[in-house]
Amino acid sequence: METKIIRIDRDNIKKEDFKEAGEILRKGGLVAFPTETVYGLGGNGLDPEASKKIYAAKGRPSDNPLIVHIADTKDIEKLAVQIPELAWKLADRFWPGPMTMILKKADTVPKATTGGLDTVAIRLPSDEIARTLIRESGCFIAAPSANSSGRPSPTRAEHVIEDLSGKIDMIIDGGACEIGLESSIIDLSGEKPLILRPGFITREDFEAVVSGVEYDRAVIAKTPDKNIVAKAPGMKYKHYAPKGNITIVEGENDRVVERINLETESCEAKGIPTAVICSDENKNRYKCKKIYDLGSRKHDEDIAAALFDVLRRLDSDGISVIFAESFDELRLSQAIMNRLRKAAGYNTIRV
Repeated sequence: METKIIRIDRDNIKKEDFKEAGEILRKGGLVAFPTETVYGLGGNGLDPEASKKIYAAKGRPSDNPLIVHIADTKDIEKLAVQIPELAWKLADRFWPGPMTMILKKADTVPKATTGGLDTVAIRLPSDEIARTLIRESGCFIAAPSANSSGRPSPTRAEHVIEDLSGKIDMIIDGGACEIGLESSIIDLSGEKPLILRPGFITREDFEAVVSGVEYDRAVIAKTPDKNIVAKAPGMKYKHYAPKGNITIVEGENDRVVERINLETESCEAKGIPTAVICSDENKNRYKCKKIYDLGSRKHDEDIAAALFDVLRRLDSDGISVIFAESFDELRLSQAIMNRLRKAAGYNTIRV
């Protein structure tokens, strides 16, 4: 399959630019497109055959539900039933934006899209390219991240091309994603609101609108626990991992720097391609030849936005062993560390 790549100018978005992409989606094909979080791999969310194509292109386990993207809040009623009042409150506060809600699904949504579940994940993105594509296609677009399953999520079109070129019909290049981490997922289908995936919208943000919000214990765990099963099927699988092995070093800052310098010096002495993932505040303290600076701890949104791009660059640069600082003290710590721990396979040194 030849994958067509088109570039959309964000300063001059025209409906006619989406004609071909819309036709592809209506006919059951796949189109990758940017959102404010990461790039999504889109298909018609009400077409079970299109959903099957998404799973195949990504190599994604079929019990891992797809998020259905909409362009108008009222579309919730076409996809879900028994919608609680708090869903409308959250939508009013956080949509359009990086929040996904889990609700009881309507019969119109095929189980091929929901991973066999009786619930549906719904999001209204704030990215104008994404919303225009949804409107012009006339489809509710099912879209997981547009990467090969297990790889770091794509925040640039180049990442999508690397993983999916030749496997899908079209890639829309809209430049770099603003947020760079997938949406916060909140489950509203049970007795209490439950965060299944931390993201840019934090628990504190949710609590400002509704009370009693809790985290699924599995997604905030610092170590794997076979006795804790993630409520979100996707959280069971390895994610975000570069080809090299990552070790997170946690503890008092000076000791972290000292330990990482010892570890990288030893690896480099053996001729192992080695790197450090760090904050701007510490980058000049490391002796390693390869330093990947995520940004300042004073601006955790920059760290979040840079993480997946750095994980991709590690592969491009052929790095085999990576040591990463921890980022536990930031507003977005749950989201950042959830991704980093999964990328590291929970491999951590405490100093």
